[in-house]
Amino acid sequence: MATRSQLLMACDELLQPQRFKDYGPNGLQVEGRDDIRHVVSGVTASLALIDAAIEARADALLVHHGLFWRGQDGRVTGWMKQRLSRLLAHEINLLAYHLPLDAHPTLGNNAQLGLRLGLVGEGVFGEQDLGVIGVPTAPLKDAAALAERIALALGRTPVLVPGDPQRPLRRIAWCSGGAQGHFEAAIAAGADAYITGEISEPQAHLARETGVAFLACGHHATERGGAPAVAAHVAAQLGLTHQFIDIDNPA
Repeated sequence: MATRSQLLMACDELLQPQRFKDYGPNGLQVEGRDDIRHVVSGVTASLALIDAAIEARADALLVHHGLFWRGQDGRVTGWMKQRLSRLLAHEINLLAYHLPLDAHPTLGNNAQLGLRLGLVGEGVFGEQDLGVIGVPTAPLKDAAALAERIALALGRTPVLVPGDPQRPLRRIAWCSGGAQGHFEAAIAAGADAYITGEISEPQAHLARETGVAFLACGHHATERGGAPAVAAHVAAQLGLTHQFIDIDNPA
């Protein structure tokens, strides 16, 4: 057993949220009971995940996407009331880490995504050094081969804009989630392909004009690795039990 303060301190020491300029508060977002025995991790603090955590008898829920974001409506009504009321009624602590959980060099979303895709990071790029650039552990002759590898690893077919279909993939950049805006930085860093979660209209044109492949693999699908890796690490450190609950999301 550990206390809420010990759990929060362990997560903060590991993820160093003070290093990041983020879109919402990192750390403890909803205070629950003081004694922690069982931690549930997940991607997003949705009602479905909260209900699953209640059923799992969780004392704390650790997620990547919490409840509170910069610029949102601050009223506690509708879906927000439903989520908060469940957490408060069952005294479940909600801990959320956004950019810090993306960026951790071994346990974060980007690191875990690289492991799943057979990519070895050699450096970082982009705003707040969130993107990773590296090399594949096994040769990839083209973007189509990379897309096949992603489909097998993540269980979904990515949106592929191949750029130059004949271009060999020597250096690959990636950044999980909604990081399509980092594509230009990946190109500048020397990437032959860029992997992220989402695509917007400009990226298709940039891929075709620069020859650098763009692969959108799903926001949720690219961010399933960090929360369970961090929660498992901290749970082992503090002598707690942990389980990851994945609430499917097509986005």
